[in-house]
Amino acid sequence: MRVVIGSDHAGFQLKQELADFVRGLGHEVLDVGTNSGESVDYPDFAEAVSAAIVEGNADRGILSCGSGVGASVAANKVPGIRAGLCHDTYSAHQGVEHDDMNVLVLGARVIGSALSCELVSAFLSASFSGEERHRRRLNKVKALERKYARQ
Repeated sequence: MRVVIGSDHAGFQLKQELADFVRGLGHEVLDVGTNSGESVDYPDFAEAVSAAIVEGNADRGILSCGSGVGASVAANKVPGIRAGLCHDTYSAHQGVEHDDMNVLVLGARVIGSALSCELVSAFLSASFSGEERHRRRLNKVKALERKYARQ
C-alpha cells in the first residue's frame, strides 16, 4: 500500500517515527513534510496529504499535529477525503470498515508513539466492508460533498 504521511511542527517527531514504522510493515511511504520542528501551519500539510490521495499518488494517509483536531478539520475540507481523529484502536479500524476512512489523524501531544503505532497498524490492516448499509451511508456523505461544493 502507498501511504502518504504529513505533520505540522507539533507532530514532526511522531511523523518521523511512524514513517519508519509504516515502512517496517512493508508499505511504501510518501513523506510530504514538514521536515523539522520549526513552526508551520497544519492546513498546508493536511492539504498535501489529501492531495496525494485524491490525485492517486497514495492509497491512505496519516496526519499528525498537536491535538489532531486542526489537521482533521482541514483534511476533511478536501472532497474525497474522510479523515478521522483516532486515539483508540477500535475507531482506527472501524473508521475504515464502516466509513471508508482514508486518512488517520493523530494528536502527537495527546498520545505516545507506542499507541500511535497500534493505531496505524489497525488503520492500515482494515478494509471497507462494502456492506449495503455502509455503502448507503458513504453515498450520503459523498452527496453532502457534492451539494455543498456547488455553492
